[in-house]
Amino acid sequence: MNKEIPIFFTIDNSYAPFLAVALNSAIKNADKSRKYRAVVLHEDLSKENAEKLKSLETDSFKIELTPMKANFEALDDRMSNRLRCDYFTLTIYFRLFIPAMFPQYDKGIYIDSDVVLTDDIAKLYDTDIGDNLIGACNDLSIADIPPLVSYTENAVGVKKTEYINSGVLLMNLKKLRENDFEGHFLRLLNEYHFDSVAPDQDYINAICNGKIYYLNERWDAMPNDNKPPLESTSLIHYNLFSKPWCYDDIMYGDIFWKYAADSGFIDEIKEYKAAYSDDKKQADSECLELLIRRGTEIPENEITFKKLYEKGVKIRL
Repeated sequence: MNKEIPIFFTIDNSYAPFLAVALNSAIKNADKSRKYRAVVLHEDLSKENAEKLKSLETDSFKIELTPMKANFEALDDRMSNRLRCDYFTLTIYFRLFIPAMFPQYDKGIYIDSDVVLTDDIAKLYDTDIGDNLIGACNDLSIADIPPLVSYTENAVGVKKTEYINSGVLLMNLKKLRENDFEGHFLRLLNEYHFDSVAPDQDYINAICNGKIYYLNERWDAMPNDNKPPLESTSLIHYNLFSKPWCYDDIMYGDIFWKYAADSGFIDEIKEYKAAYSDDKKQADSECLELLIRRGTEIPENEITFKKLYEKGVKIRL
């Protein structure tokens, strides 16, 4: 059982404080008898922030900081069919390339950086997902927004009860490589450039549907004003605009501040929140409105995942 558990994150320099909270919570809840490695792919991480993140490292929980570009350039000719995709475009889809970028691992976890762990991440890693490509949770953040439910069902072509959130992924890296997951994704991206609300998440749903193991919702617990908080959580995901470092009275917010306190970045996080102006909050509100509007418009496009799938184009693996 002493196999190393790889956990992948990706950030730019501005997100270092929030990643520190996620790492601090993961380390505090980790089993000291297990071995963990947080692989952080980053864009332009400052030396000071890199040192502060590394200072969280323990004997059993290693933190590996790697420039994202270096890893993309290290990909072999499996990526030669990137065609019109430039480096910037591909970074948006980072998590889709983890299987190809890290052939040394047969299994791994990808997590967004706007999370806190309240349980041992090894329990997620130990979950047996069989021959499924990924394990993930149903995306409950869209369940109460009818235009987005319509979008997932009529554009992505996935039932709302099967549409997953890609912020927490238990990845069967071996199976994803065997199925040439990233090659299939690149062919779809280059040929069709699907218009989408959540780019990487929608591709994952469209491609993996039918080969997804559905995790217990406690592994992707999201603040939701329309539902009571879960009695028991393992991972809290401050998804979309539900971020305690921007807003007051966010569900599960006290748990974030508990792990922020000794993350090494508490002063920066408090300053960030104090500076989160009404203009920024208004921009968030407008962004959500745009998201909903696009969710209404995209199903009308001539080219959608669902329309091509129904015409017999190979979308799902």
